[in-house]
Amino acid sequence: MISAYVIPGVEVSGFLVAVVVAVILAVVNLIVKPIITLLTLPINIMTLGLFTLVINALMVLLVASVVPGFTVAGLLPAILFGLVLSLVSGFLGMIRE
Repeated sequence: MISAYVIPGVEVSGFLVAVVVAVILAVVNLIVKPIITLLTLPINIMTLGLFTLVINALMVLLVASVVPGFTVAGLLPAILFGLVLSLVSGFLGMIRE
């Protein structure tokens, strides 16, 4: 929900939709992302890991296409969504410890 407030182009219609997005994004990152990362390993090595941002954005766009009520306007908002999501997760992980 924080990312939807911070990033223009990302809309979440409610709290329940945000929970569904979080669950589906976790499943996609668990199953699909490792396969895509392995297939794009040469590109990822050539870009020194920056292509991972594009892979994260594609995972967000995939979830946006599946979940009604969650819209992402394009690739740049999806990249920013992934960055904000990782920053918030890292911050919450630091608080938990």
